[in-house]
Amino acid sequence: MLNEKLKDYHIILASGSPRRQQFFKDLGLDFEKRLKKVDEIYPKRLYKYEISDYLAQLKALPHKDTLKDKDILITSDTIVWHNEEALGKPKSKQEAIDMLTSLSGKMHEVVTSVCFTTNSLEKTINHITKVYFKELTQDEIEYYVTNFEPYDKAGAYGIQEWIGQIGIKKIEGSYFNVVGMPVYEVYRALETLVEP
Repeated sequence: MLNEKLKDYHIILASGSPRRQQFFKDLGLDFEKRLKKVDEIYPKRLYKYEISDYLAQLKALPHKDTLKDKDILITSDTIVWHNEEALGKPKSKQEAIDMLTSLSGKMHEVVTSVCFTTNSLEKTINHITKVYFKELTQDEIEYYVTNFEPYDKAGAYGIQEWIGQIGIKKIEGSYFNVVGMPVYEVYRALETLVEP
């Protein structure tokens, strides 16, 4: 089991996301939550997973000088890729409504990158899930944004919330990735990090 393999290591999760923290608890892994503020700005030339890779690595930078020998730092970033651009977290109610209106009736991609940093290496993985929304009515969009306030979520929605239950027709790829972390890939990456 992974928790046995990691018993001599100290996992640091640099994420304020309650969903990502819950994944690690569900995996039975002990971890420390350690947050440092990072301005999530990336070069405009980056495309799709290059953006989330860059931001996951950027979030590791403020922690690097503090890592000890058996520390494994985990940083992550999720974007919604739609119409050849990245949708981040909405800054206002109107921006959330606009994002959901643009996603309505269409397919978009949820891209999550996870960066693993130790004293001796840095490894970044990513996963892409295709998500298909039905045609959402304006009433449905406004009800969701008003009642669920999805301002901490890329693309202005949470698949595990009401809008996902009534609005998503199908997905291709990892469901957990859309929630915020490709759990299978993270589990496997941690296994390979500590394999002799």
